[in-house]
Amino acid sequence: MDYSSLKSGTDIRGIATSLGGKEVNLTSEAVYDITAAFVVWYINKFEKSPNELLFAVGHDSRITGEEISSNVRKALINAGVNVLDFGLCSTPAMFMSTIDLRTDAAIEITASHHPFDRNGLKFFTREGGLDGSDISEIVKLANNGEEIICNCAGTVANINFMSLYAGRLRRMICEAVGKSEKDLPLKGYKIVVDAGNGVGGFYARDVLAKLGADIEGSKFLEPDGMFPNHIPNPEDKTAMKSICDAVKESGADLGLIFDTDVDRAGCVDKFGKEINRNRLIALAAYISSKGKENAYIVTDSVTSDGLKDFLQNELNCTHYRYRRGYKNVINKAIELTNEGKECPLAIETSGHAALKENFFLDDGAYLVTKIVIELALGTDINAIVDKVKMPAEEKEVRFDIKTPDFKAYGEKIIKDLEQFALNNPEKYTVADDNREGIRVSTESGWFLLRLSVHDPVMPMNFENEKTGGINKDIEGLKDFFASYTELDSSSLEN
Repeated sequence: MDYSSLKSGTDIRGIATSLGGKEVNLTSEAVYDITAAFVVWYINKFEKSPNELLFAVGHDSRITGEEISSNVRKALINAGVNVLDFGLCSTPAMFMSTIDLRTDAAIEITASHHPFDRNGLKFFTREGGLDGSDISEIVKLANNGEEIICNCAGTVANINFMSLYAGRLRRMICEAVGKSEKDLPLKGYKIVVDAGNGVGGFYARDVLAKLGADIEGSKFLEPDGMFPNHIPNPEDKTAMKSICDAVKESGADLGLIFDTDVDRAGCVDKFGKEINRNRLIALAAYISSKGKENAYIVTDSVTSDGLKDFLQNELNCTHYRYRRGYKNVINKAIELTNEGKECPLAIETSGHAALKENFFLDDGAYLVTKIVIELALGTDINAIVDKVKMPAEEKEVRFDIKTPDFKAYGEKIIKDLEQFALNNPEKYTVADDNREGIRVSTESGWFLLRLSVHDPVMPMNFENEKTGGINKDIEGLKDFFASYTELDSSSLEN
């Protein structure tokens, strides 16, 4: 069987249940074979024998989590690997097991914010999350049926690791504010959490409440893999409205929202206003760059001009715009760090935030803990994020490429659009700091056209400081796009 279609960037993802009406491709056989291949890949890379290895396994709240976990454990046990079964666990906590418990590797069963019928596998070693090239190699091994069968089967031990992980976050807060847990350092603060029925409910109960915070008014803390209330995704409008409403209704000082497996987060201020995307990046940069000279803040390519101005002129940081994809952003930050540059933060507009001080691990709970600390220290969070100039309008459209050789066709369009902008300097200025696609400033805004890494799609983002400015910019581009017969640019008409 060919498992290539299950590769999704740096993860394995697929349809895990037919309840959504789709054919299952993340089958029990696929899970077993890919896990067995991961063991082979690990042994080849780190030159260890199976009976030396200790792997952790956990899952988010999806309805297929435990079934998939059983197949993962079976493959590991058959290979002679000893297993720590964490049960319900966040993705960042899985990696932290390699630090706190010295596990050799960890496997989280999750499909992030995707619908209930999907699931997947995310792999960690002590070096961090795997890259796309690693996943390709594992899939190749699985396709070839590579497996190690050990005469001495591995063992399984059950551990409630989330309680240990929550304790780590509580200690962070206590140490930062100079108080013990018994002192209840968050007493007097009202902080509400929307976990979206994912894993993130632990943060309200086991971190905030245990330190004295009032969490009444929190929503959807109980795990439910059908996600009956809203998609657990800080980028989803319904999800963000839910936490905004919770803050307003409860009179909270702060609202927190997580995605399903808690590697992403968003916030809401005391007025019920989102601290998300560019504003969240600004706040994270303020926190992480304190006391650091000319720090580099690495973001994805679709961040706003207002954020760039804030990073450079308010924080005296260097804004390094890079490619979309949280692993791309993280890897670039690690590369800059290895070059000797001060790079405390890699963050994508989706809410993936990785701090150097936390092993460049994208951890939503760690990020919001840093924000909660600022609240407890008396920092006026609104005074920080309100300095970020927000656009009057923003919009994303997506163009489908109809030719099979979509990559070459898309790259040609990007190159042609750059030349089009250069030929019209009275209207357009090509950005000199962009590293993905083509970004162009207009009279009162900007647009960015890029090519999807894996799909025949070209996303295009617009922002403008003036109401009606995006429509004006689109009108100026319609004739350019109309000349490409293999590109469906009809979304510009809507």
